[in-house]
Amino acid sequence: MPCARDRALAPTVACLVAIAMLCVDALGRGVFAQQPSSDQGRFAGLEWTFVRIRYESWNTESFQARYWSDPWAIDGPAAEQNLSRRVKSVTSIRVHEPIVLTIEDPDLMAHPWIYFVEPSNLRLTDAEIPVLREFLLRGGTATLDDFHGPYEWELVEQEWKRVFPDRRIVDLDPSHPVFSCFYTIDRYPQIPGLGAFFAGRTWEKGGVEPRLRAILDDRGRAMVLMNWNTDMGDGWEWSNAEEYPGYIQYTAEAYRMMINEIVYALTH
Repeated sequence: MPCARDRALAPTVACLVAIAMLCVDALGRGVFAQQPSSDQGRFAGLEWTFVRIRYESWNTESFQARYWSDPWAIDGPAAEQNLSRRVKSVTSIRVHEPIVLTIEDPDLMAHPWIYFVEPSNLRLTDAEIPVLREFLLRGGTATLDDFHGPYEWELVEQEWKRVFPDRRIVDLDPSHPVFSCFYTIDRYPQIPGLGAFFAGRTWEKGGVEPRLRAILDDRGRAMVLMNWNTDMGDGWEWSNAEEYPGYIQYTAEAYRMMINEIVYALTH
C-alpha cells in the first residue's frame, strides 16, 4: 500500500509527465523546434519519401543474437514514421509514406534520398556498387546513421571506398549550407542512443566527438552524409515516449539536424 508521502508525490509526478508530453507535442508543431516563419515558395513542388535501404550484412548472425533483428531494420518503423510526420508538419514539402528498398530495386532512381542505419554492418555486393554509384552521381543523396568509434568508422570507410575509390571523405563544419538550409544550427549534435542515455552519457564505443562527414560530387555537393558518433534514429524513434521525458532535448536536436540534411538533399 502506498504511504502518505507517495500519495502526496503522485500529483507532482503526473504534472511532470504532462509537461513533458506538452513539450513533445510542441516539438511536433514546430514551437519547440524553432520553426522558421515560412518556407512557402522555397519548397513548392518538392516531394520526399523516407527510403530505408535493406542491405546484406557481413555479420548478421552476431547482430541478430544481440538485437533480434537485421541491422538495416534498427529503429524502424517508428523512426521513419515520426520523422516523416515532423517533416510534413514543419515544411511545405509533400511527404509520402516511408518505404523499404534494396539498392537494386528498379524504383531506387525515383527517389532523391536514401537511408542506411548501422552502416558499419553494410556489405555491398559487386552488383550493387555501380548502381549505388550511379544513383549518387545522378543527384541522389545517401544518409548514414548510427555508427560509433574508430573501429566502426574504419568499416564504413572501407566499404564506401569500394563505391568511390578516388574520392576523399571530408568533414562538414557549421559553415556548410547543410547547417543553415532550414534551421540555423551552430554545432553538430551528438544524439545518444537510448542505452547510452540510460548510462548517463551521450557517446558509445569510444566515439566521443560527433562529426558530420561527407563524400562530395564533382560540383562539391555532399552526396553521402555520414552521421558519425551520433544516433539520430533513436532521437526520432523515442520522441513520443512519455516514460523518457529527459530525452526530449535530444529528440529536438535530432529532428532539426535531419530535417536540414533532407532539405539540403532536395535543394542542392
